Amino acid sequence: MPDDPSTDAETDLQARVLAFLEDAATHGGHRPQRLETHAAIVILAGEDAFKIKRAVRYPYLDFSTLEKRRAACEREMEVNRAYAGQIYHGVVAITRDAEGRLAIDGDGVPVEWAVHMQRFDETATLDRTILNGPLPPDVLDALGDRLAEAHGEAARREAEPWIADLETYLDDNAASFARAPDLFPEDEARTLDRRAREALARIRPLLAARGAEGRIRHLHGDAHLGNVAMTDGAPLFFDAIEFDDRIATGDVLYDLAFLVMDIWRHGHRAEASRVFNRYLTVHGDRSDLAALAAFPFFLMMRAAIRAKVTAARMGFLEGEERRAAADDAVDAFRTACDFLAPEEPRLVAVGGFSGTGKTTLSRRLAPSIGRPPGAVHLRTDIIRKRHAGVALTERLPKETYTRTSSDAVYDDMLAQARIALGAGQGVLVDAVFAAEGERRAAERVAADAEAAFSGLWLQAPIPALEERVTARRGDASDADAAVVRAQNGYDIGDLSWATIETSGEKDDTLGAALAASAPVRGREPTG
Repeated sequence: MPDDPSTDAETDLQARVLAFLEDAATHGGHRPQRLETHAAIVILAGEDAFKIKRAVRYPYLDFSTLEKRRAACEREMEVNRAYAGQIYHGVVAITRDAEGRLAIDGDGVPVEWAVHMQRFDETATLDRTILNGPLPPDVLDALGDRLAEAHGEAARREAEPWIADLETYLDDNAASFARAPDLFPEDEARTLDRRAREALARIRPLLAARGAEGRIRHLHGDAHLGNVAMTDGAPLFFDAIEFDDRIATGDVLYDLAFLVMDIWRHGHRAEASRVFNRYLTVHGDRSDLAALAAFPFFLMMRAAIRAKVTAARMGFLEGEERRAAADDAVDAFRTACDFLAPEEPRLVAVGGFSGTGKTTLSRRLAPSIGRPPGAVHLRTDIIRKRHAGVALTERLPKETYTRTSSDAVYDDMLAQARIALGAGQGVLVDAVFAAEGERRAAERVAADAEAAFSGLWLQAPIPALEERVTARRGDASDADAAVVRAQNGYDIGDLSWATIETSGEKDDTLGAALAASAPVRGREPTG
């Protein structure tokens, strides 16, 4: 519930405005539909959407006066242009004339303000879509791409004010959890608060350094699945934080963490891992890999805030909706606790000739490696394209595949693996690894990091490999049937890695890989 509810007069007037907006006559006969959050009410009618700010005050937002709501509407227009300008039309006044009649942008006195938006299919938001099953791979990749693009354009901010705000958020979380012990058990809430403060103390120097690197920015701030809609086949982020620029400020990985957390919490862990890796390995850099030391804290904060906000929303709900919100708040709270559970990093190497299914298996295996959201998936095919400065699906000429260029790609992959392991994140390296030296180098990275290591060698009949590489579309690999035939003649030397047959069902392959990749800590390189 709000800490300082609005006055009865303010609430009564807003109720009249909402009754007016929910009247079909207001919209030329189109029957309106009402959607609610803890901070806003949206009226959908025909092709229009009108978003009213609730007359409420929370510790983190204040819409308690008409002027504050007007300013919030105008700010919402401004911040959302970068993400979804095509659906934000403008701010309109709900006016009242001398006879007391209400109108949208009439000649009377403004009694409320609304953001006027182009209506989209409200069932197309990803929080609803994901209930029907996993999001498609192209959508997951587009989510990582779009968020990275927006982050690249976002304005830089100083780190210290944001770090101080994180402490305030922890205070607010603790107070909110204490007010609802029926949802958030007191002993668990205290443990979460202690662990969160210890984590923040550890990463404070890292966050300050991130500010110096320009990685603290003014961001979307609320990039969960409910604020992403599919329009024209592409994900559209909307409803960015408008009520407080400080809340919308943070590390770019903190923004990413909200989306990853939400997908993970819905039980789609491979999909969360894919978005995480699309952002990091296609758009990120070594600085982002080092910053993964802060990612458990970021995930925890996003889940804890989600729990707090959902609990606050319960005050406006009744019956089954209220019970569902309670369950959601409890789930978010428990997820927050899980994110800070300690887990040692692991390195898993997946090798094999082209077409053996290294990347397919790696994507399914990554979520189970190390702490959430799983391993950083480093793939030589992607690193090679980044070295060449070309799109992932652009084919490189055969003459670019030299020993020197290949060594540079492997060296870069393993250097990135060292950084991510040093940050405490699991790592999965995905490459052919046909040479003994390449395999020993991967093992050495794990030994140097004192991390568990598992090596998997995939194999399948040559005809199956040729068929697979020929059928590929839109992939970073340049291998074709000729490459498969050439690789078949390689002398791979002594092979100590576990051999996995991939010609059967994918689930069988995954099961064998999980069984074979049990951690072996501190293993020294072979040979």
